[in-house]
Amino acid sequence: MDYGHALEFGAFITPTNSQPQTPVALAQLSEQLGFDLVTFQDHPYQPAFLDTWTLLSYAAAATSTIRLAPNVLNLPLRPPAVLARAATSLDLLSGGRFELGLGAGAFWDAIEAMGGGRLAPGQAIEALEEAIDLIRGIWNPDERTPLPSGEYYPLSGAKRGPAPAHEIPIWIGALKPRMLRLTGRKADGWLPSLSYIQPTEINSHQERIDDAARGVGRNPAEVRRLLNVPYGIEPKRLAELALVHGFSTFIVVTDEPSALAQFAQETAPMVRELVETERVRLGTAAPGRSSRALAARRDGISYDELPASLRGKAIEPGDFAYRAVRSTYMRGGAPGIVLRPEDTAGVQDAVAFARAHRDLPLGIRSGGHGVSGRSTNDGGIVIDLAGLREIEILDEQRRLVRVGPGARWQEVARALEPYGWAITSGDYGGVGVGGLATAGGIGFLGREHGLTIDQLVAAEVVLADGTLVRASEDENPDLFWAVRGAGANVGIVVSFEFEATPTGNVAWVQLAFDASDAASLLQRYADATDNAPRDTTLFLVAGTTRAATTPVARLYGVIDSDDASVIIERLQPFLAIAPLLQQSVQLGSYADVISNAPDTSHDGRGEPGFRSGLLNEFGPETVSVAAELVLSGSTPWFQLRPVGGAIADVPEQATAYAHRRARYSVTAIGRSASFDGLWKRLEERFDGLYLSFESRTGPDIVAQAFPPATLERLRALKEKHDPEGLFRDNFPVR
Repeated sequence: MDYGHALEFGAFITPTNSQPQTPVALAQLSEQLGFDLVTFQDHPYQPAFLDTWTLLSYAAAATSTIRLAPNVLNLPLRPPAVLARAATSLDLLSGGRFELGLGAGAFWDAIEAMGGGRLAPGQAIEALEEAIDLIRGIWNPDERTPLPSGEYYPLSGAKRGPAPAHEIPIWIGALKPRMLRLTGRKADGWLPSLSYIQPTEINSHQERIDDAARGVGRNPAEVRRLLNVPYGIEPKRLAELALVHGFSTFIVVTDEPSALAQFAQETAPMVRELVETERVRLGTAAPGRSSRALAARRDGISYDELPASLRGKAIEPGDFAYRAVRSTYMRGGAPGIVLRPEDTAGVQDAVAFARAHRDLPLGIRSGGHGVSGRSTNDGGIVIDLAGLREIEILDEQRRLVRVGPGARWQEVARALEPYGWAITSGDYGGVGVGGLATAGGIGFLGREHGLTIDQLVAAEVVLADGTLVRASEDENPDLFWAVRGAGANVGIVVSFEFEATPTGNVAWVQLAFDASDAASLLQRYADATDNAPRDTTLFLVAGTTRAATTPVARLYGVIDSDDASVIIERLQPFLAIAPLLQQSVQLGSYADVISNAPDTSHDGRGEPGFRSGLLNEFGPETVSVAAELVLSGSTPWFQLRPVGGAIADVPEQATAYAHRRARYSVTAIGRSASFDGLWKRLEERFDGLYLSFESRTGPDIVAQAFPPATLERLRALKEKHDPEGLFRDNFPVR
């Protein structure tokens, strides 16, 4: 009856308060000795003990790797709704190291003495089952239905969430038949003490758990079997308990440092060797995914045929980590599987898996920030490149830098800061390198140094057939041309080589203006921008909602100088574009400017409507329509980004991004009929669009993004490198 779980070893420490630091010191020792977890019993009515929850929190702060658990919590004195939030809090604060052991209650006289209610044995079990459902319900913020009110724990409008840092297992301390059956139906683990079980009862207890699990469609192996064992137990006996009776976590009961050391350094290794040797001989398999996870799988995906290089990191809809990877920065998604390769070979395996599922949507994700939303989908495959995020200096004299597609631009900026270098990279540090560096890259240093793709000197690309090729001006130059502006059509870039530019401290400028006279403000902004030196790049954002009082426009960007007199001179024309409401100018590194994104997972919802266009001229008629749009109340976000200067120095035919004559990139958000009407009038004046800021799809959008000659060349390259159209979900050219 070996369920195949990996062996783990823990410590059971008495929470004595006579020397209050002793249990904490023993927890720290347990961590140093390599134990997997440390546990404390919970008897709140015992005046000789520290409060277990306080001790767990204190021990979590005093350790860094070991997991912590109550062994087990006395539920009648721990309200489950509050307990759920407390557990989540401790799990978040400890970095996902909390596990939850629960008991239905014992010593009822003592519980009543502490203000708890007395329950009959059957009632206590019913209350425990209700509590488990309630706790898990609070841990699930994605569920939109209200939390149910129970018989033992009535609720009235309690909110769900937050989610813990990891999937906290719930273990039940159980001995009686009803408790064992509850364990099989609802728990993630069974946690008895060996001293309370007769040897002849062990298998019947396990069978009762297994039968109950099967009765609700669970695999019995979903229930880990943990066991509190006395110090001095023989390794052979522990191996027997694992191989014959199904236990896989052994928690030694002792408060003696020498005993902890002996168990960790001698007993545990011997048990591991005995068990692993026998498992190899018998061919014992590790437990697979839970029945819940299997039920959440989507049709059409051969999950069991996943390549070995991807199996351990792939995330499915039934996995706890799914909520952190399903969506992008702005959009909700429900992919059937998220593949997370960690190297080039893994990307090649992921592409092969996608080829075998060519009928499914395919999203390629570097950072997941893209407004187009193509890096998630519904029921398809996502290849998440976050594991390829290396940043390596290749040649310091040439300022040559290799960057992985999964790196974030703020990480790149920080890595280059000590060298006094920078790579222009949009305006948000949380954007992934891969998406931006294959589309264009309109950033704060754009007028001075060009687009991001203009600093790219080579790329390594995995093609649709899985081949890895290098692309540069000298190797596969046609592919290199396509990567710089239409990379999503030809393959997955697994490595970029950039030539960084020397960049010292810069001025980070933020200005706010009264935009009541939007036409005058926009015209004056364009005049100031057109006449500004290339070291000055300021973006403009405006827009109103119908509830707004005074419309406001904001300018933000960089002046590449740390000379106060130069900065003031550059600012003067911009300060005069409208009544100034607020101003801030700060000196700092480019990394200081671009490090503006939190290190959190994306949780986008819905489908925001983005529109994009490029303007070669920003004359009075265009200004008039743009001003009407800004003041219409139909868009909260109207943005102008200058794209002249060094961007225009590059010949139109040099890269797949061909709109080099454009002076401004225009972006707006809106979905109403009034917005659409105004946008259509503005769109008539465009000379192309930038795909990274566009959420609409279709051949007409692609035709606006690429001039005819560029599009024809791209289609020929698409036919050559991706003839079957594997990469077809991100503005395909054919």
